[in-house]
Amino acid sequence: MAKLATGLMDNHALTHEVAFDSGWLHIVNQLKVKEGLVFAPPERNKVRDVPLPDRVAHALQQHMEAFPPVEITLPWLRVDGPPVTKRLLFTRLDGASAVRRTDFNDRAWKPALVTARVIPQPKPGERHQAAREHGMHALRHFYASVLLDSGEIVKALTHYLGHNDPRFTLRVYTHLMPSSDARARKAVDSLYEGIASTPCIP
Repeated sequence: MAKLATGLMDNHALTHEVAFDSGWLHIVNQLKVKEGLVFAPPERNKVRDVPLPDRVAHALQQHMEAFPPVEITLPWLRVDGPPVTKRLLFTRLDGASAVRRTDFNDRAWKPALVTARVIPQPKPGERHQAAREHGMHALRHFYASVLLDSGEIVKALTHYLGHNDPRFTLRVYTHLMPSSDARARKAVDSLYEGIASTPCIP
């Protein structure tokens, strides 16, 4: 099992152990800002396993080949906490520190949204519009909507997202769940998928 930490942005960004051979991400801690970057347990202390799709695993392995993991040492829980060293898959260009959420949002994520015409290009001298729905957190909602649309059960999604209660997951994401009539159409369509339709001849 290949075990590597993936250092992402600050606040709710997580680090993981990546098991390419079994197809799982084991979420073990996160990077937070406490007057500086620190390693900490996952939100709500929810250590958990999340499925790693083959395409995502392939992209992650390609990234690791182009940008080998870097050992980063940060304090644990508090800026004066004991030092902990993790191998991070994502670091700043200097390779000496973890990527902060604000840096990633301003330099990569929001320019990508502009290119995709999701948000407008800021005027010269101005910054991108500050909106929660334009941040990286939107990917979490996208992930949840994809799983719900494919028929994943709420209990499993609750575990993957690190929620404590399926009722909370339902309250947040119930509007993303496909309606029963949509599920019925999809189920019957999938049953006849690949079958060529021919006219009925009496």
